[in-house]
Amino acid sequence: MRRNRAPQPARVGVLHSLTGSVALSELPVVDATLLAIEEINASGGLLGRTLEPVIADGCSQGLAFAEAAESLFTGDGVCAVFGCYTSASRRSVIPVIEAHDAILLYPTFYEGIESSEHVVYGGSTANQCVIPAVSWFLDNRGRDFYLIGSDYVYPRSVNAVVKDLLAALGGHVAGEVYVPLGQSDVAPLVRAIADAKPGVILSTLVGDTNMPFFRELRAAGIRPASTPTLSFVIGECELQHLDRAQMAGDYLAFNYFQSIDTPQNARFVESFRARYGQERVVGDTMAAAYNLVHLWAQAVRACGSTRPADVRRAIRGQRRAGAEGTLYVDEENLHLWRKARIGRIRADGQVDVVWTSENLIRPMPYSPYRTRREWHEMLAELHAGWGASWSSPVPPDTPRAPSWVAPPKPNRASCRRSHTASRARA
Repeated sequence: MRRNRAPQPARVGVLHSLTGSVALSELPVVDATLLAIEEINASGGLLGRTLEPVIADGCSQGLAFAEAAESLFTGDGVCAVFGCYTSASRRSVIPVIEAHDAILLYPTFYEGIESSEHVVYGGSTANQCVIPAVSWFLDNRGRDFYLIGSDYVYPRSVNAVVKDLLAALGGHVAGEVYVPLGQSDVAPLVRAIADAKPGVILSTLVGDTNMPFFRELRAAGIRPASTPTLSFVIGECELQHLDRAQMAGDYLAFNYFQSIDTPQNARFVESFRARYGQERVVGDTMAAAYNLVHLWAQAVRACGSTRPADVRRAIRGQRRAGAEGTLYVDEENLHLWRKARIGRIRADGQVDVVWTSENLIRPMPYSPYRTRREWHEMLAELHAGWGASWSSPVPPDTPRAPSWVAPPKPNRASCRRSHTASRARA
């Protein structure tokens, strides 16, 4: 008598930097993604199948992300990919996603100037975060902005939006500078900021560079009370590795903060800490990653299939009561409608929300200050100038900040590790 075999698990890719300069920001996002997958499995799985996460390492490099994504499809047979963090990694992976007619669920705030039918964008666009935050600072803290960022596509593009906005609203750019990913020698840049005496420092520095940057700011006597820093990248997780007491009074702009006082958020934080430890904190990209897994699962149930083309159709218009409030997938551009928030850092590393938009903000991937053609021409120029890459080449003699890598956690999740992704690291 033939026994009924259990259905094969549905494999999903979890693609993030486990090593390199951006691992500091991405490892917690992996944890949030795996938590949502575990919750779905604990409730019976999807369509009678469990989910099997396959973790791959993008190594904080665009090429490694693209190679790992290819391996997830050809070697591991995943039906969806949850991941990418920087815009350089996302833009490197999208051609692979599109070639396989697949789906990428991307959790990070980004610059816009893009809308792929194969990507669900869980983070904010500039009109949902950057523009409201800069407008608030123009009204409340000063009109002279010093722009500093890591030298890749997100900071360059976001600051183009900021400069257009400042020109329209009577603000002023006191200075603008970019540093290679992972650079540690920022003292000359901080001296330039001190000489410029801006009212606000607007930072899009990513990963490990933030550690020496804020240390040098304080050494130069630049304090939040007189010259606050507004960051679009640092969240609660990154704050755990910085001098939180000295950063108290600086500002962050996101759509989610751990301190949001809602029952849904309390449950999310409690679930995360129960799984990973009471000392852990959560941040915007983690919440977005967690929500994207559940939105994808809703779409799978709605269409009765894990086939990417079916899910891409079914996920349009999906709603979810998330930790930050109601979330909605735009039916036209596959971005999420979200509220904007500005927070002030406390000495304990948490954030006091000082402003929240009244309503959900519809995502606009293209800033209205330029035409689509002008935006794409700007991107093409950056891409060509970086040697067909989405980030500036790092000179071999560049002083690098020590890369932060979490200690191994044998109980991180019940999952496969992509062997092909391991080869990409070699």
